Amino acid sequence: MTAPLRIGNASGFYGDRFDAMREMLTGGPLDVLTGDYLAELTMLILGRSRLKDPTRGYATTFLRQLEEGLGLAHERGVKIVANAGGLNPAGLADAVRELARKAGVPVRVAHVEGDSLPVPEGFLTANAYLGGAGIAACLDAGADIVVTGRVTDAALVTGPAAARFGWGPGDLDALAGAVVAGHVLECGTQATGGNYSFFRGHDLRRPGFPIAEIHADGSSVITKHDGTGGVVDLGTVTAQLLYETGGARYAGPDVTARLDTVRLTQDGPDRVRISGVRGEAPPPTLKVGLNRLGGWRNEVVFVLTGLDIEAKAQLVREQFEDALTRSGAEPDEVRWELSRTDRADAATEETASALLRLVVRDRDQETVGRAVSGAAIELALGSYPGFHVTAPPGKGAPYGVFEARYVPAGEVPHIAVLPDGRRESLAPPATTQPLRDTEQPPLPAPLPDPGPTRPAPLGRIAGARSGDKGGDANVGVWAVDDDAWRWLAHELTVERFRELLPETAGLTVVRHLLPNLRALNFTVHGLLGEGVAAQHRFDPQAKAVGEWLRSRHLPIPVSLLETAHAPEAHA
Repeated sequence: MTAPLRIGNASGFYGDRFDAMREMLTGGPLDVLTGDYLAELTMLILGRSRLKDPTRGYATTFLRQLEEGLGLAHERGVKIVANAGGLNPAGLADAVRELARKAGVPVRVAHVEGDSLPVPEGFLTANAYLGGAGIAACLDAGADIVVTGRVTDAALVTGPAAARFGWGPGDLDALAGAVVAGHVLECGTQATGGNYSFFRGHDLRRPGFPIAEIHADGSSVITKHDGTGGVVDLGTVTAQLLYETGGARYAGPDVTARLDTVRLTQDGPDRVRISGVRGEAPPPTLKVGLNRLGGWRNEVVFVLTGLDIEAKAQLVREQFEDALTRSGAEPDEVRWELSRTDRADAATEETASALLRLVVRDRDQETVGRAVSGAAIELALGSYPGFHVTAPPGKGAPYGVFEARYVPAGEVPHIAVLPDGRRESLAPPATTQPLRDTEQPPLPAPLPDPGPTRPAPLGRIAGARSGDKGGDANVGVWAVDDDAWRWLAHELTVERFRELLPETAGLTVVRHLLPNLRALNFTVHGLLGEGVAAQHRFDPQAKAVGEWLRSRHLPIPVSLLETAHAPEAHA
């Protein structure tokens, strides 16, 4: 039988743990090491970097990691595949070759390009999300290191797997299995206990990065190097599967994976097997991410201490708005948010204080810069008692806006630039299928006799993981056992969700059922405004919305609370 392909991950974002590449290369056996450096916000950052220096536009951290990792990977026969090329994969490939030359390490470097599209007027970047075919072509041609621009996160896994096992576009189930494994790996230690609802009781001081052992049929086992921190169990893998997904169909350029067919089984300590994944033809279009500078923003956080918090907040608002009117500055957007972090009869000044956050936005820097800073500072001696701010007001900073569009896949070039310099064009899949929602599966049978209830946090019987997709938030919720699932599926309706999270009350919320995972996945449209780069709300990437939901109280059957197989959550 063909040995499984061992693919590890060493980066979940641009800025992840720097030592991870060395740790993964020295911690145990691997065949391929991947690194995911790109996110919607990262492309904007790289776009601004390229404006200053046209030779840049890639993740320079990757190069610094390779200074040590290059020789280690060569000694151990490990291929490296990373999307660190960003907006300039050819430039990064050249830089890697130069690094290898200076280090005396004989490696063959290839890259994938074609994702960079003509930039519409007013935008800074425009990049299509490519699949793994270009990566596979580079590896088939003998590349030791492959760097790409904007590919899907899962393509870093589907490409090497297709190259190893000889999969073609028609091997949909196998490709779908690799997509699911890639989605679990893409965020690094989120699969090994990071950002995990049931973190208590695990050694998470330094979680190890995840590994997928992929088999020829596309099934896999998620694990980590022996002796590393963290944990891999059904909960950590379920949480990551729900992260930034939506319904049962998880579409990509290689295949549409059916998340409602995923089956998870514990395969031993820190080993979770993923099997049963079905695949369908990919959609005929590719997602294109566009970034533009949206304008300028400024922020002031006023500290309100002790008594009369609401009155103090009202006073400073009236004073500030009057000052802006007198100065003639009228920002396009002015937002106030009072966070009652204060406690009565507090033992420390900090715990006696609340925070009043002011955010202003405008297309003109001056309107949110000196006008706002001056108005805030001039209040210092004539406002509420105890006036101070968390930091001096600044001059304003630019913010970005992300948009997603879709173009026919055949209009986007997908080019593998092989180690010998030859350019191979990859055709899009010949068979496609327009993306459509699946029919919702039937609800599980309700608990026959739930018995008495008592108010308790939802997190006593359910985990959650949340994140962002442009301006939308995704909140995945899974039950800790079968009985909790039977209750959760009936209780946590869209209406109940909106009731528990009042910020979502006026927004479109869509609920998806994933019975195999005992999970519900909610998409909240518009919660994040124009996306993370616009810093629309307190938690701009919706990272903690799931934990907010878990903290909300609702009447839960006592029988579930007494038998739930999850650590008790404390307020």
